[in-house]
Amino acid sequence: MKIFDTLSVTEKELDTTSKVRIYLCGVTVYDDSHIGHARTIIVFDILRRFLESKGIKVEFIQNFTDVDDKIINRARTENVSSDKISSKYIENYFEGFDSLNVKRADRYPKATEHIDDMVSLIKGLVEKDFAYISRNGVYFSVSKFHEYGKLSKKKTDELISGARVEVDDTKKDPLDFALWKFADDEPRWESPWGGGRPGWHIECSAMSLKYLGSDFEIHGGGRDLIFPHHENEIAQSESYSGKNFAKIWMHVGMVTIHGEKMSKSLGNTKSVDFVLKKWGPNIIRLFCLSGHYSKPIDYSEDALKEIITKWRQVENCYYELILSGDEAAIAEDTKFIEDAIKETKKEFDEALSSDFNTPLATSAFFKLVKATNQIAASERLVSSISKMVLPALDQMLDILGLEVSQITLKEKNEINELISQRNLLRSQKNFQDADIIRKKISDMGVVLIDHKKKTLWMKQEKIGAEN
Repeated sequence: MKIFDTLSVTEKELDTTSKVRIYLCGVTVYDDSHIGHARTIIVFDILRRFLESKGIKVEFIQNFTDVDDKIINRARTENVSSDKISSKYIENYFEGFDSLNVKRADRYPKATEHIDDMVSLIKGLVEKDFAYISRNGVYFSVSKFHEYGKLSKKKTDELISGARVEVDDTKKDPLDFALWKFADDEPRWESPWGGGRPGWHIECSAMSLKYLGSDFEIHGGGRDLIFPHHENEIAQSESYSGKNFAKIWMHVGMVTIHGEKMSKSLGNTKSVDFVLKKWGPNIIRLFCLSGHYSKPIDYSEDALKEIITKWRQVENCYYELILSGDEAAIAEDTKFIEDAIKETKKEFDEALSSDFNTPLATSAFFKLVKATNQIAASERLVSSISKMVLPALDQMLDILGLEVSQITLKEKNEINELISQRNLLRSQKNFQDADIIRKKISDMGVVLIDHKKKTLWMKQEKIGAEN
């Protein structure tokens, strides 16, 4: 498997000989997560699912930044403690991403639980003369790390003129960044240099090195983290350890709204809670996979509505397969579906193995759906063919993290009884009462699929945007 590495600007072979260690920069918990966060996390969820489907062991770490100026400011505004703010939004995070069918990480380390690890790392940097103590805190000396800028591909003079550099006249260099900030207000911890709290960048270095060690396989996050966050992580981590920090840097493109970057100041963010209520988990996951992970994608209601149409085809395919009859298969159909499965699986695997090309992978997935629906529409889908298709379809659904609405045995029996009543009424040409029963079935979220000799049905996911 090859993945584009931001650092080397090449596609690099992913080392899967032992296990794949992944560190994903998580959210700063001062507000609800939005569709931009969702895209990054869903991309890495599917990467993990794909690797695990190949029998590769994955160790997946995703942090929570729960000490930050934004959290402190929010706490002051609401007149509560910082930990109350962070706890609230961590709880909201899990509620939203569990609903998006994102597998839980192996660990979710919090910054506040790793202050000692950060202090130890900063101590090492001070002792090695990569950091110094100023009036306002402890700073990393960028000029001492000669490869600074290697991730963002910018020289230090360009970074000074083009980046948001924290103004502090006690710094030796405008690019030097805080490892520890002195503070008298809460939250605050003691350190050898004075009471205060950690800088943002040191948090992820401390947590990733603690749980994954140096030279782990993938460090990930949104493209907006390349500078300064990931650039600074590299500088402080490699200065401390003397080793390579991560083998591959994998960055996910932004989600825009009408071509504009999402921002709270513009009031155009779409929270995870909002998109879940409007579109549901499957549509959101497919939307997040609709463009190559490294490129931006635009949040468009028209594009999302098109995905609903495609998802209805998946539901139709799935229920046609599980409700197919036992008639003998036509040899031509068997050959057609065998070829479709073989071709689809090959395209799906090759797409994800080649820089994780999810648009091509989902295109292959929909090819199998279309081929199955063609046979079903021609009244020739039988159980022997279904038994061939279902394992392949289920595996792709699982890797993509998609879930077709299931139905209980009680509901199944009730639906079948109502369908029998409707068929009897139709045979008696009592179409008015038959339509009443159809409406009753529809109110259960079930859609009837009328064939020439039988009536099948499917349970449809309820999608708010259709109402």
